[in-house]
Amino acid sequence: MSSVLNSKVPEGPLAEKWEKHKFSVKLVNPANKRKYDIIVVGTGLAGASAAASFGELGYNVKAFAYQDSPRRAHSIAAQGGINASKNYQNDGDSTFRLFYDTIKGGDYRSREANVYRLAEVSTNIIDQCVAQGVPFARDYGGLLDNRSFGGAQVSRTFYARGQTGQQLLLGAYGALNRQISNGKVKMYNRTEMLDVVMVNGEAKGIITRNLITGEIERHSAHAVVLATGGYGNVFFLSTNAMGCNATAAWRAHRRGAFFANPCFTQIHPTCIPVSGEHQSKLTLMSESLRNDGRVWVPKEARKGLTAKEALNIPEEERDYYLERKYPSFGNLVPRDVASRNAKDVCDEGRGVGPSGLAVFLDFADAINRDGEDLIRSKYGNLFDMYMQITGDNPYEVPMMIYPAVHYTMGGLWVDYNLQTTIPGLYAIGECNFSDHGANRLGASALMQGLADGYFVIPYTIGDYLASQPYEKVGTDHEAFDEAEKTVNDHLDKLLNINGNKTVDEFHKELGKIMWDYCGMSRTGEGLKKASGMVKELKEEFWKNVKVVGTADELNQSLEKANRVSDFIELAEVMIQDALDRAESCGGHFREESQTPEGEALRIDDEYSYVSAWEFTGNGAAKLNKEDLVFENVKLTQRSYK
Repeated sequence: MSSVLNSKVPEGPLAEKWEKHKFSVKLVNPANKRKYDIIVVGTGLAGASAAASFGELGYNVKAFAYQDSPRRAHSIAAQGGINASKNYQNDGDSTFRLFYDTIKGGDYRSREANVYRLAEVSTNIIDQCVAQGVPFARDYGGLLDNRSFGGAQVSRTFYARGQTGQQLLLGAYGALNRQISNGKVKMYNRTEMLDVVMVNGEAKGIITRNLITGEIERHSAHAVVLATGGYGNVFFLSTNAMGCNATAAWRAHRRGAFFANPCFTQIHPTCIPVSGEHQSKLTLMSESLRNDGRVWVPKEARKGLTAKEALNIPEEERDYYLERKYPSFGNLVPRDVASRNAKDVCDEGRGVGPSGLAVFLDFADAINRDGEDLIRSKYGNLFDMYMQITGDNPYEVPMMIYPAVHYTMGGLWVDYNLQTTIPGLYAIGECNFSDHGANRLGASALMQGLADGYFVIPYTIGDYLASQPYEKVGTDHEAFDEAEKTVNDHLDKLLNINGNKTVDEFHKELGKIMWDYCGMSRTGEGLKKASGMVKELKEEFWKNVKVVGTADELNQSLEKANRVSDFIELAEVMIQDALDRAESCGGHFREESQTPEGEALRIDDEYSYVSAWEFTGNGAAKLNKEDLVFENVKLTQRSYK
């Protein structure tokens, strides 16, 4: 393992690592915290909670969002819930069980110490959010309610109907606003980070573009925290908001931050199917629906079967394939397993709907058992959303669902302190790789974002800041000149190409290549073909993209082109990573590596490592490895049967 990849995991028993580490890290005197400035890029759950926590501690914070308000961060779209091992249901949950489920769910490709810490602090998150007024669901007696999610046999998911992300974000937003009002956080809306400023090998600021005026701005700080989400929009069609992008993380990568496990992409099994070429994004239907909805297709192919016609299919002619294949977990298998099985039955010709690329999610049994009112109280807003988009009423006919790109487990490599390979540069939430391995369990994204922001980074950043001088680098430093020139040169290059293909045309082509060859299943031959296709697309992009307008104004064409240029480079490394990892694990399914039953087959003696890719500038990244050591769980072939 390369010496630069020191994970800084503390010694000692797993359950004692975090407490010992909090004692061993350097502290910043409370009176001295006001002398340090921290930049936080991104104000979703991870960024807003981190910025609010830093402000509460006394640091001076600059927070940046490309939206017009932190309330529009994509965290708001999370629906089903947030995990925590409080064991309120008295069904056998514990910190260790949440840790074990997460390690197993990630197919044994995550770092034990980080995952245990996540499970350990999960219980604090719920108390924090209740204190902020987050309206979690309650049972009849008024106590906090829980429901089940995929990959677990206990009920540990706290929820607020089907809008948990929105309610949690409002809680973090309220905490952030308090610090803005107190003068500890200065908020920059409609501002996009375009580069990291490096001084003597350390991150000391960022270069941004004001998206309204086009003005390029310099911001200096003692440390920079990235909380900018994932890169799922490299596939063009995904459940992410259209604005979600990888530019901040990618520009940090270009400056020396290693990018870890980029090929680990989560395909969510419960999305509204693609309806045509006109679409720019896909809509997620919460995994929580699989608590009560039963997934099925007809046993014999029936071309173009509609939801209304499904009512006439008798029970004996239906294949509830998840219940049949995985009796222990049934419809609540992890997302990668459910997605691959949906693809398999559709590939067999048993898919439903006009395209045959859909399966049914049926609530008839649950409504007959529990009554429509109870189902409405749990999922009412989700059912309404489905009805408005498709025109079908899920209280009367089955939903149709199909897998879609959702979450990215890969991201910037970070150590136990959540610091990247660049000193002074941290990554939290979905933009780091640290907790989910090769597959994220449902309801764990919100957990990780808030754990990082409220309960990890406020401790660990002090270890770096305590060794820094109080005086920060001025924005007149030559490093700011160089970084600003790099940004301006990139934007000018895009504007001066003046080709005849739109940015969206290139983005759609890139997305199709990635979905076809680096999507739900991959082959060595297909990945090599995709590598060549992306290289050709990249060459054409820089010769023929059409970007209208100028740099010194509101220019969404330029914004998109800037982001898509980064997506193309990221796609190259994703394919390179997928080619290197000739095993199957979690969301990375290499067809050459599968069990006789068609399940993912890991090769632990060859691939039990984190792939950390180093930017080289020549289109082929350099691979560094962090070996994964498992002292507390036994490496076994995953089984949900």
